[in-house]
Amino acid sequence: MIDRPRLLALIHAALGRSPIVVLSGPRQCGKTTLARQLLTPESLNYFDLEDPISLARLDEPITALGSLKGLVVIDEIQRRPELFPVLRVLVDREVSARFLLLGSASGELERQTSESLAGRIERIAISGFTLDEVGAGSRDRLWERGGFPRAFLADTDEDSAVWRSQFIQALLERDMSQWGVSVPALALRRLWTIIAHYHGQTWNASEAARTLDVSQPTARRYLDLLTDANVVRQLQPYHANVKKRQVKSPKVYVRDSGLLHRLLGIRTYKELLEHPKVGASWEGFIVEQIMVREPHEDAWFWATHQGAEMDLLLQRETGLFGVEIKRSDAPRITPSIRIALEDVGLQHVAVVYPGSRRYRLASHVEAVPAGDLAGGPGCLFG
Repeated sequence: MIDRPRLLALIHAALGRSPIVVLSGPRQCGKTTLARQLLTPESLNYFDLEDPISLARLDEPITALGSLKGLVVIDEIQRRPELFPVLRVLVDREVSARFLLLGSASGELERQTSESLAGRIERIAISGFTLDEVGAGSRDRLWERGGFPRAFLADTDEDSAVWRSQFIQALLERDMSQWGVSVPALALRRLWTIIAHYHGQTWNASEAARTLDVSQPTARRYLDLLTDANVVRQLQPYHANVKKRQVKSPKVYVRDSGLLHRLLGIRTYKELLEHPKVGASWEGFIVEQIMVREPHEDAWFWATHQGAEMDLLLQRETGLFGVEIKRSDAPRITPSIRIALEDVGLQHVAVVYPGSRRYRLASHVEAVPAGDLAGGPGCLFG
């Protein structure tokens, strides 16, 4: 097992501040393993809503939960949305328990908790393993296999590829229906594959709809379902106050690089390096590492129809920061970087690349090795 001290510290801190903490993320990303480091599943305070015994214990939820003290864990909370009003009642009664809720369907989970538990909860979104957890020496393995623990830790590339294929099938055929999604699994699989080929590009809703032979609103709904399941990221465009025409459609990414590679038919690291999407795959991998661990209040990309672009913009307390992602041994400052510095008003730009040396490219622009993302939070901009 790989230790995840940063996430455990976040959970402890959140439980110290809030009566209810929601830990969300895709299935099989390690939420349950983290929770079981805080509370043994044999405890009466532990409820697994995929376990019939736990479900039976919650037939009278106020009675079952109201007398508990200390940490209470409820796993797969999205299976019982009727528990949210009960938790609100218990928290308002100032019971002595703290509730850690684990959920897989982030969009629906956020909507449900926002309606029932506003002002009473804190949310922590997690993914699979990250560079700071596995170490910079495992960067290429993490990129190839992705961060899901069973995929990353598999004995062979073949075992990892098989697990990822089964994950995709189970998510579409079983999990989605359990979450109340009535869309055919084949349609979602086709859209997910389309997204894989658009990975790192702006989304063309009309083209996707034509390919699927559905309306644009239907294609948008499918995209949102996969986003809610934590397997797709829609990165929204930033609109600077400039006269240039700016891109208004989101960029799409398959969040886990290992799942991306399965959808593209990539089975080994050698095949990855030879694939035409290798650059886009590297960009998405770095975007996820930054989004998960680099401090920020909001994030976008920026692009104009004249060709200027910035892969990632991070809003922090001290201003707006840019990230450009390159898969080259010696990155250089580009006209796009200079334009973004001036038009968007960036404080600093980090050019993340696969090399090992950190160096200055220009005023307010620095080349940053990807391995530096294995350090502590906040290391990207020094």
